[in-house]
Amino acid sequence: MSRADATKARILQAATDEFATYGIAGARVDRIAKAAAANKNLIYVYFCNKEQLFDAVLDANVTHGLDSVPFTPDDLPEYAGQIFDYCQQHPEVIRLATWHRMERGDQDPAGMSPAREAKLAALAAAQKNSGAGSDFSPTALLTFVLSLALTWTPSNVANMPASPTESAADRRRAIVDAVRHLL
Repeated sequence: MSRADATKARILQAATDEFATYGIAGARVDRIAKAAAANKNLIYVYFCNKEQLFDAVLDANVTHGLDSVPFTPDDLPEYAGQIFDYCQQHPEVIRLATWHRMERGDQDPAGMSPAREAKLAALAAAQKNSGAGSDFSPTALLTFVLSLALTWTPSNVANMPASPTESAADRRRAIVDAVRHLL
């Protein structure tokens, strides 16, 4: 890895932490540069401005998430469980997506539309083949599955704290069962 690539990687990691904590409006390029041990001007050289840096951070995290959690339209309960697992391991992704939604409205993050369209097409084919979840459109079904998978994330306003006796494994099991019942 070249020095430039290493610097970009440090900037992206520092920016991920900063944007996940403060959002686009609250993030400060000075703090990102300090945390990355990089010259502030390099951020502008590599990313032009704070908004494009946020886009790069969101794209890197969304792409990683899409690559890490394969879509399984024939096993939506397990897919929901894997989304839950991923979000437990990468809470910054949910925070970044929440900031994106709050600060940019319904605008799709780069790369999301083609991925979503591919999932909807695969889901429609699976519904046609198995009949599972066919009471719902593919869009509604995918929305329900993702909503259930994200039930215990901090961005969910209906999020109820887990009981002291309820583990992450218990919550995952509940999500998988709920999706199974939905189908």
